[in-house]
Amino acid sequence: MRFFSLLLLLSRLFIVNSKKIENMVCDVEGSLIKSNNCVQFSVGQGTGCAWMCNYCANQLGTNNYYFTDNVCTYQEEKGCVGNPVAGKTYTCCSV
Repeated sequence: MRFFSLLLLLSRLFIVNSKKIENMVCDVEGSLIKSNNCVQFSVGQGTGCAWMCNYCANQLGTNNYYFTDNVCTYQEEKGCVGNPVAGKTYTCCSV
């Protein structure tokens, strides 16, 4: 009986954690605008600037980019910081 209780508990933990990860990472809708080297995308709740900066760098193929509305900025010793809003469309462009 303990084995089944433990199994049930582990499955509940897995489901809860996988939903949190899915909301953070998979709620991204994006498109690459090739004419001006920009990427537009929106994020889900809980997604922060660190993820957004990494996404832009990967999509644009460079670390030399900016957000058109300055939602995320790079700060020494803190890295990529800001306060993105879930569901809003953001644009980052290479320099």
